[in-house]
Order: sequence, then C-alpha cells, then structure tokens
Amino acid sequence: MRLGIVIVNYNVKYFLRQCLSSVFGSNRTLKDGSELELEVWVVDNDSVDGSVDMVRSEFPQVHLIANKENTGFAKANNQALKEIAGKRQEAGGTGTAPQPPTSDFILLLNPDTVVENDTFVKCMDFMREHPDAGGLTVKMVDGDGRFLKESKRGFPTPEASFYKISGLIKLFPHSRRIAAYYMGHLPENEVNEIEIMPGAFLMISREAYEKIGGLDESYFMYGEDIDYSWRIHLAGFKNYYFPQTHIIHYKGESTKRGSMNYVYTFYNAMSIFVGRYFSGSNARMFNALLRMAIWLRATLAWAKRIGVRLAVPLLDFGVAYGGFLVIKRLWAELWANNIDYYPPEYTYLVMPLYVLILMCSSWLAGGYDKPVRPWKIVKGMGIGLLLLLSFYSLLDEGQRYSRMLLVAGGLWTLASTLLTRLLLGAAGIKGYARYARRRGSVLVVGSEAEAARVKNLYALMGIGGANIIAERPREAHHLQDLILIEKVEEVVFCGADIELKDIISLMATLRTTGVEYKIAPENGDYVIGSDSILTRESLFLDDLETISTDTCRRNKRIFDLACSLLLLLLSPILFWFQRRKKAYFGDCLRVLGGRWSWVGYRGRKGIFSPADLAPGASAELQERLMLRYMRHYKTTTDASILLHNLNNI
Repeated sequence: MRLGIVIVNYNVKYFLRQCLSSVFGSNRTLKDGSELELEVWVVDNDSVDGSVDMVRSEFPQVHLIANKENTGFAKANNQALKEIAGKRQEAGGTGTAPQPPTSDFILLLNPDTVVENDTFVKCMDFMREHPDAGGLTVKMVDGDGRFLKESKRGFPTPEASFYKISGLIKLFPHSRRIAAYYMGHLPENEVNEIEIMPGAFLMISREAYEKIGGLDESYFMYGEDIDYSWRIHLAGFKNYYFPQTHIIHYKGESTKRGSMNYVYTFYNAMSIFVGRYFSGSNARMFNALLRMAIWLRATLAWAKRIGVRLAVPLLDFGVAYGGFLVIKRLWAELWANNIDYYPPEYTYLVMPLYVLILMCSSWLAGGYDKPVRPWKIVKGMGIGLLLLLSFYSLLDEGQRYSRMLLVAGGLWTLASTLLTRLLLGAAGIKGYARYARRRGSVLVVGSEAEAARVKNLYALMGIGGANIIAERPREAHHLQDLILIEKVEEVVFCGADIELKDIISLMATLRTTGVEYKIAPENGDYVIGSDSILTRESLFLDDLETISTDTCRRNKRIFDLACSLLLLLLSPILFWFQRRKKAYFGDCLRVLGGRWSWVGYRGRKGIFSPADLAPGASAELQERLMLRYMRHYKTTTDASILLHNLNNI
C-alpha cells in the first residue's frame, strides 16, 4: 500500500523541516499488518530562505522540484501529480489523461503542519473501510492547541459566503445556517460527511483522482481546495471529516487572514468558483453579496485601523488644547484684566495650530513610537517649541499675541503628553509601559537530556538569562500547577520525548492558562510555535535590522515622499537628462503611493538597491551591503544612492 504526499513550500524552511520529520517518523503498519510505503514530493516555489538546500541535504529520500518562480499552489501541486502519473505510465501504463498515480492514495499536505505518529495509517485504514470515500481530512489545531474550524466546511453558497466574509459568522459559530460555511453545527470530535476539505490536509483515493485529475490552475491561492473537494463530490464520492487523529497547522505564518489582502484574494477565488458552478441570476446574486460583504469588511477594518491610530493623538490634542484654553483664560484675567483680551481667531485657529506643530515635532522625533521613550517626546516638543518661538519673533507686533502663553502652553502640552503615557502604562495598555516587563519563566517539558539541550539552545540564542525550568513529562494538572506557581509564560515541549498527540492533548488542556506553546524538534537547532520560529539567526537579525524600527521606517517614508515631490516639481528640467525617460514619472508615482521605496531592501520593493553603490560587485558583497544598509540605516545613505542614480530614475 502506497501513499503519495505532495507538499508545496514557499519560504517556510523551519516549518517544512518539522513537517518532513513528522512524516518520515510516522508509523507505517496498517491495521491488516501490511506496511505503508511513502512517496514524498516537495515542490518549492522559488524560496529564498534555503529550503531547497535543506531538503536536499537532510531529506535525500524526498523527490524535489525546485521552481524558478512562484507558480502558485494549484500549479505546483499538479507538477508533482503529473510526475507521479508519468512514473506510472513509464512503468507500462497506457491509459488516457489524467494518468493514475502509482500511489493508492494521495495526500496534499501543507508545509506548516505536523502529523501525529498514527495519522497516515488511521486515515488509510478508514478510507479502505469506506469505499465510497473519495476524500478525507482530519481535525486540525493551531500551535496553541485550539481547534481550527476550517477543518470541516460546507459548500460556499452565496448566503454562507456572505456570512463568512462579512464576519457575521463569528456571532453564531454553531448555527446550521449562519455558520454553514464551517458546518458549525457538526461536533468537532465526530466523524461526519462534509462537503469541502481544507488544502492543508486533503487526502484523496486513487479512484477519485482518476476521475477528476489535478487541481484547477485558474486559482493561484485560495479556492482551489474548495473547487477540488466539490469536484470529488460531483464525481459521486463522499468527503469525510475524520477527527480520530489530529495535525497541528501553524496557519498564518505566511498569510494574515484578517488582512484585506486575504479578503480580496478570497473574493477573486470565489469569483472563479462562481463562474464554474453558478450561472445566470445565481451568479449575479453571489457576486453582489460578496461585493457587499467586502465593502462592509473593508469599512469596518478601515474604521478600526484609523480609530486605533488616532485614539492617542486625539486624546493628546484634546488634553493639550484644553490646557491652552485654561492658561489663556487665567493669563487674560491676571495679566490683562480682560477675559476677552485674545481675539476668537487666536483661540480657534492659532492655539490649535500650536498644539498640532508640537505634536508633529514629537511624532517626527519618535514620540509616538512603541514602546514609549519619554526623552523622544521631550526632544521633539522642545524642538517644536523653539521653532514656534523663532517663527513668533518674525511676526508683526500686531500678530504677537503672547510669548508667555506660547511657552506656558508648550510646557503644558509636554507635561500632559507625558502624564497621558504614564496613565496608559498604568492601565496596562500594550506599548505604553514605562519599563519593559520582566520576562516570565520558560517551562521545558521533556527528559533531562532534552531539557538540557533546549536550555543550551536558548543560551545560544541569547536568552540564557531567562528563568528556564525543566520538568519531565507529567499529567496536565501537575504542569498547570507549576505554570501558575512559577509564573510561566512559555512552555516548550521536547518532540523527542513526547508524542504529538500527547502534546496536542496537553495544549488543549492547558490553553486556559494563557501561555505560549512551542515545540523543540528532535535534533533541531530551533524552537517552533504558533506564528513564530525561534532561531539564533532570527534573533540576531531582529536585533540588528534597525530599518525595521518605527523611527527608521518613518524617516525613510518621509524621505521617499519629499524626494518624489521634489523630483516631480523639477521634472521639466530633470526629465530630459534621464536614460529611462519612460519610467521617470512611473517611478515617482509608485514611490509616492507607498508601494515602492526609492531604495529597496528585504521585504520592500525599491527602484534602486544598496548594491548600486558598488556596480558589478559579487553576490557576496551585495549581500554584505544589504545587511549593512539594514543594520545601520540612515537617510543620508538613501540620498547618496538616489544622487548616484539621478539620471536613471
């Protein structure tokens, strides 16, 4: 009996390593005593994190396809499926397309998953006992042991899709109607027939594959698993949800499902699906509901984002302006003996302008960055007040209302801003604590040898000062008591000593304690958790890549905006000296819109690169220039690179 496994990878090397380790470390003995043979294919979509080299060196038994571009999920899976089918044909088969694979079953598996020791044999035993089964999926939990509702899904009708994409499904998660997209009415621990299976773990029978072939390559990402599951259903097979085994799915590592990018991508996938299986008024209604849901989701997301960003500045402005009003009234009464001494335009125009200038100066100095640094607020407002006083001295005598009021109001704005930060920190608002909270304890659950290895690993990663407690594998209530007594914030399970199903069980039991869970794979030099990978390299880069700080990103953005506007203003002169005249205005507008930067770096597209300072440099030197640029970012470096390429815009 053979199982063909196809894994599509894109820049998740550590997740892929753990996934493959769990695959090859799984049990191979089926219920009837026969042995399960695995044929594993990894299709890499042009990763730049060393995934290909890792697979070649550590898993030579894997069939590897290394693409030179990101071909998408569906096309990459089909590459491996066609290779499997081609092997069958070379072995003597002469059938018509699609060629049946040599494997009795096929599994599409995400690289950010970990399977239990008995996952494969349990699934295949179930499929063999249910000949009507064309597809099967299992119960999935995230890196903290929480059940993932996408483990079982229903057909995405217009109504179900509207409830899902609008977010209304969250209000009634177990409703047969409103939660139909996730079949919320079905118990998570019961075997049931479902309509749609997730692409993270999608097992199909050979008979089903022979009838429906590969995935629809019209989908680049999202929707292909919905389409594939429905095609299995239309071919006369049943799709099963099989929760008698679990997998961990570290979803979210490369996809932020709450982002609008995900919403739009999902909508495009659903539009393709509509074109396949709906027609006429149904298709129009489906698209109308999806558009309505997207606008609702976008509006709410925009309002939330704006509200979060403006809440503290609006609070600062209100408190500062209120102080200005009080100071103005007191000064008018005590100094001029006339409450109406200052004209209305001073109260409603000049004073708000004072406050805004002081706040902008604070923002430019990093006063609104998190965590809060009071000296940045003092520095920014100090510069702002000096600028205001300098400008004040240039005004006509009739426009100089009161230097004393300006100074007193500026000092009040500074004091009230610092007081606001102090109160926000005391209230426990994230990012406003005056002092960094002391790191809690780390509980390592495993044998003495493995615990010592993890301790040493943490020390090598630069966090050896943390209170690391070692504990052998015990029952959940013992661990929970230890977590409470020692104020544990992070639990690391040693994969060499504890089976995955036991780890999942412990996480599900302990998750109410609010700790973060990670797994230390056997013989691995990393610790992996939900949406996080802890390695010596990652911590080193996080500490040095100063370009990722709020201050550097803000300065870089201000530089990009200023240069773009200046280049557009000077375009009547500079345009004629350009070597790439067709790209001049396009480059300026791309940078002005925020999608690009004048100088790009890792994770950020740019018109130019730090390597432009050394034309013809080797790849090694270019990498060193990039690292130096990111670690020691200065706007003067951007200016040098831009001036160097002034004729190449």
